[in-house]
Amino acid sequence: MASAVAGTGLSEEQRLVLERWAGAQKTPQSVALRARIVLLAAAGESNSAIARALWLSRPTVILWRARFAEGGTAALTETKPGRGRKPTISAAKVKAIVQATTQTRPPGQTHWSCRSMAKAQGVSAATVQRIWDAHGLKPQRVKTFKLSNDPRFSEKLTDVVGLYLNPPEKAIVLCVDEKSQIQALDRTQASLPMKKGRAGTMTHDYKRNGTTTLFAALSTLDGSVVGQCLPRHRHQEFLKFLRTLDREFPRELELHLIVDNYRTHKHANVDAWLQKHPRFHLHFTPTSSSWLNLVERWFRELTDKAIRRGVFHSVPDLIAAIDDYLQAHNDDPKPFVWTASIDSILAKVGRCKAILETVH
Repeated sequence: MASAVAGTGLSEEQRLVLERWAGAQKTPQSVALRARIVLLAAAGESNSAIARALWLSRPTVILWRARFAEGGTAALTETKPGRGRKPTISAAKVKAIVQATTQTRPPGQTHWSCRSMAKAQGVSAATVQRIWDAHGLKPQRVKTFKLSNDPRFSEKLTDVVGLYLNPPEKAIVLCVDEKSQIQALDRTQASLPMKKGRAGTMTHDYKRNGTTTLFAALSTLDGSVVGQCLPRHRHQEFLKFLRTLDREFPRELELHLIVDNYRTHKHANVDAWLQKHPRFHLHFTPTSSSWLNLVERWFRELTDKAIRRGVFHSVPDLIAAIDDYLQAHNDDPKPFVWTASIDSILAKVGRCKAILETVH
């Protein structure tokens, strides 16, 4: 049991709790005030002196000293039944607002706003916002998703995730894909640089100066990327990139390539080339499952950090920027680590399918 602090009537533990409550910014003011009452009483102050110091009545001081003596620090946080502000919005009204938010739409619109719901229900917009916050409702937000309908989903999932979690020996696993139609965009006016109190600016409109396609192979071993910009993304360009990979990696290593189901990857000429180069092994992700390919995560980094805010007067300028990012990334590569197990993914997909069936 905590030892009592000499001359205070409080244990050391109680004193620390009360001091923390009295000084913390997020403590409710009513609780902080009660803590100060007890601390002043423990310091030897009389009831009248405490009342004057805290601008309270003497009976209030006596009340909270008595409650602390009976229930300790926990008693200071309790509000007796029937006390406090009475709720002005009934439970039935809250239920009606939640039900309308999740099961109806305003006329001619796709989703409710605070103001439109407030007008429909006869309450304030602030009330609607509080109810939505309490129930975790955000009608203004929407997330995209797509469940794969691939009949071999489980088989392909097991194959790809198995490569991530248990890669074969004397082999390199490469996540390969194309980022097609990357636009060389030039702004119509000069951008203003960032300065204190102002973000950098750029015009909302732009001038198109052509496109390029980036073929990229991300190594799951160390996170390095082999990239090549080509004008188109046909099977001829894919074969050219495969030859680049063939030159890039030692001959004694097997190469396992994770690719999507784009028909370029399954062209007859590609199959013929792969038969002549048996160290290449293609592993296809399920349809509508590009999230399984880790190179997609690297493409997002490229877009956010090198392309989206860029100003490119020509396609060569765009290619030069991509090459610079590739070089900087490969100077200090960091691999993306896959952690989701096959069972957890299948379980989540199963839950999503069950929910979709109830919607249909």
